[in-house]
Amino acid sequence: MTDESPLRTRNPGVCPTLPSRNLQARGAGVFACQPVARLAFPLALVVVLAQISCTRQAAVPAVQRLAVLRFENLSSEPAADWVGRAFEEILDAELAGAPELYAIPSSRLLAMDRALGARPVAAPGISAGQAAALSLGATRIGYGDYVIRNGRLEVRLSLADPRTGRIVAGLTTEADGGDVLTAASALARQISPRASGYATHNQAALHAYIDALEAAGPAEAASRAEAALEADPGFGPAARLLAGLKVEHGDRAGALDCLNRALARATETPASEQARLRLEIATLENQSAARQEALAAVAAAEPANAEVWLELGNLAFARRDYGAAQAAFRKALDLDPTQVAALNQGAYAAAFGGHLDDAVAALRRYQALRPSDPNPLDSLGDVQLLTGHPRQAEAFYVQVAKKDPHFQNGGDWLKAALVRLMTGDRAGADGLSETYIQVRFAAQDPAADLYRAQWRFLSGRRREGYRDLEALARREGNGAARALAAEAHAQLAIWSLYMGDRGAARTHAQAALGTVQAAALAAFLAEPPASPAEWSVRAEKLAPGPEQVGRRDFVLRQALLLGKQFDAALPVLRRAYENAAPTDAELPVLLAWAYLETGQAASAATLLDRNPIPQPGGIDAFSACWFPRLFFLRGRAAEKQGRPDAARANYKLFLELSGDAPFQWGEEESAKASLASK
Repeated sequence: MTDESPLRTRNPGVCPTLPSRNLQARGAGVFACQPVARLAFPLALVVVLAQISCTRQAAVPAVQRLAVLRFENLSSEPAADWVGRAFEEILDAELAGAPELYAIPSSRLLAMDRALGARPVAAPGISAGQAAALSLGATRIGYGDYVIRNGRLEVRLSLADPRTGRIVAGLTTEADGGDVLTAASALARQISPRASGYATHNQAALHAYIDALEAAGPAEAASRAEAALEADPGFGPAARLLAGLKVEHGDRAGALDCLNRALARATETPASEQARLRLEIATLENQSAARQEALAAVAAAEPANAEVWLELGNLAFARRDYGAAQAAFRKALDLDPTQVAALNQGAYAAAFGGHLDDAVAALRRYQALRPSDPNPLDSLGDVQLLTGHPRQAEAFYVQVAKKDPHFQNGGDWLKAALVRLMTGDRAGADGLSETYIQVRFAAQDPAADLYRAQWRFLSGRRREGYRDLEALARREGNGAARALAAEAHAQLAIWSLYMGDRGAARTHAQAALGTVQAAALAAFLAEPPASPAEWSVRAEKLAPGPEQVGRRDFVLRQALLLGKQFDAALPVLRRAYENAAPTDAELPVLLAWAYLETGQAASAATLLDRNPIPQPGGIDAFSACWFPRLFFLRGRAAEKQGRPDAARANYKLFLELSGDAPFQWGEEESAKASLASK
């Protein structure tokens, strides 16, 4: 399973590789020290260690993974509590460039800590952050404390091996005038001689930034981040924090301005921070090439950061550069062999590249690391399907559904049903689909009857599915399940449009308006026929903001396809396909359709080669636009290629699954005519 976020009506992813470094082999830095003491771990941490022990024994990271926890304030000055977080932030940043270790960012530690259980934000790391560090695979944990005596800052840091509980190094430093930046940098250089500088030399800016990180709410955080930038306009971390807050409030222009101003002033900032500023800018501007370049710069500046290589792999995968994606995922695994996301995504990249054996090997490694996780089995089904092995794919989906009935709400039963349907065995597919529906009934899902109607419509019993959904809409229309009735009406409106009944579509869309998202889309599509230019104007009115470009393109391409305006639909579909995840099932089919209708059969054929991966979230309102059309298009492409047997088989399957209510495009008659002529 990969993460996607397509527009849907309900809810039931090559830079040059760097040489890996092994710290113990090189004997560099304090990590090569011999154990000098033993640290006692609480019982809760022993439990965490036991839970992750199978993962750690299976593979040892190529670099040490250091988790520096919040330092404890031992002085009698509560006003100095912020210093504990400051040490954590500075050490993380300055050690990012050390090739022999990876400093786990505090943001990841805090996120994991919240997942494990809420604790006070200012709690010292020695009591609050150990479990999070262990869960993130730390091979070294840093615990520190500090005291301020007569204006002098005294700091201690202990580095411990979590596997043995032994302290491998004890570091100390002092600084006059409470100089946190000087003290933290001194510690960083004791840990690694390759430590870099921090993003600011201004302690007032640092203090304000830490206050922003630990603010009680977004308004206070923004105010303190602004204060940090007033003290040091080129302070990248503060600019990135403030930009993120602006984006959350819809101020994209303000976020870009904040980042660009900081980048212009960050001339003395470390290379990794400048690269991260450029990365944020490229992401907001949706500039994939600039984002790739910035990510590569971050990877070069932070050579031990497996997460950056994972992101590089995801970016290459999104560009459909599967060779580059595999190389990046392999680099992430070189740095951290326990990185299951790299194994999972690398498997998809291998499958899309036609390397099934590599895909299976990666997922078997994933399975060995996480034997209780059903996701590697689900992914094994996906890669088998992608590479043309539907029976094997179905077996994996059924295995997942039996192993964990709650995984994806039982959606692997539906995936198995759709795969069986692709082979032409409707009776067998019906049995699998009904198992899925019974799972949803058992979970007291009120939409279970809706799913059954959708299945019937999609599997060749269009009139029956339509009648069942009409009955559901009438039954629930005045009851407590008003939203379910509205969803049924929205679905009926879309189906009516596909069958050429615009009047029925308007009636059903009106019945659903104001209740579900799909109703507005259905009402839009049910408007009177128009020119492509007029449809574009209408789409702009429906989704006017720049952040709504995906929704705008979605409704526009649907309207143009309904109007058989394929020349106008082609560039819209091309743009959507380029921005869609490679695992999107719908867009390759729709784009191939437009290519065939505009005389570009060769471009269509490559889009139809792979089997689409069914989505476990269920059949949505627009699924009938691409399924079973897939088989008609394969038939046409095969005809163009001079493969009559393949064309005949696909036409027969298409007609079987189109059933008793032809759509308005006339493809059923075309398929019948082609079969009659052979």
